[in-house]
Amino acid sequence: MHTGEVRVSPHLPFGGDHCSMLKAAGLTTPKSQWMWLPVSVYLIEHPNGRILVDTGWHREMNPDGVYDLKAQIKSLGSWQLYMVNQGRLPKGQAVDEQLAAMGLKPSDIDYVILSHLDCDHANGLRLVKEAKHILVARAEMNNIRKGITECIRYQRSWWEGVGLELFDWNGNEGPVGHSFDLFGDGSVVMVNIPGHCEGLCAVKVKNADGKFVLLFSDGGYARKSWERMITSGVCQDKRLQRQSLQWIREQSLSPDCLESLANHDPDIKPHIIEL
Repeated sequence: MHTGEVRVSPHLPFGGDHCSMLKAAGLTTPKSQWMWLPVSVYLIEHPNGRILVDTGWHREMNPDGVYDLKAQIKSLGSWQLYMVNQGRLPKGQAVDEQLAAMGLKPSDIDYVILSHLDCDHANGLRLVKEAKHILVARAEMNNIRKGITECIRYQRSWWEGVGLELFDWNGNEGPVGHSFDLFGDGSVVMVNIPGHCEGLCAVKVKNADGKFVLLFSDGGYARKSWERMITSGVCQDKRLQRQSLQWIREQSLSPDCLESLANHDPDIKPHIIEL
């Protein structure tokens, strides 16, 4: 599902290895050159329950379904964050609204799993706070306490009143050997792909035949990211970001990979995948 869009400088998703934070933040790029990208969330129908990956924007970003500067700054929690990325969320596209259109309530969701805590992934958390379990990596929660940049990047108000459950790594899959197997059977595994941020996770959904779908969140911003090894402009560790992107590339080229999806790829349309 697409839960609205985010507007960013083109250097933020596709800045490459030598992109400065100023360029990534869009401070050197006219607004006319900025781009709107989709904000994706994923609903997984699994034999062990319904799983929602990420939550997109909260309706309070655009209360009337149209671009609203004042409401966005309030929802994002800071002017600085608004200056880096803006969102628009048409009526009917908030995650709870799309679930309702499917006949589902937030309480029907067994697990909400967060790839990381950036605004366009966690801002909508309170819309699904009645889900049975809401999970985020302990490494990501620890990451938000690290410095001034993180204090701007993450706002606790997004998960205020939400019963977040922290998980520790219980496996060694992925580029740095950190993963979390949700059900203990390899069917849904959160794989740590650090670089963009320390606790960033891809979600690997695999069937009994070994075929899988990879949801690699912000490990890259589009298919061309892993095809051409284009790192994004926003990162905490460029070396780890490239290492993670190389792993995404290897997974995406595997003959067992049915689809490999970035969260913000403008070429991806909402669709259903059967495993």
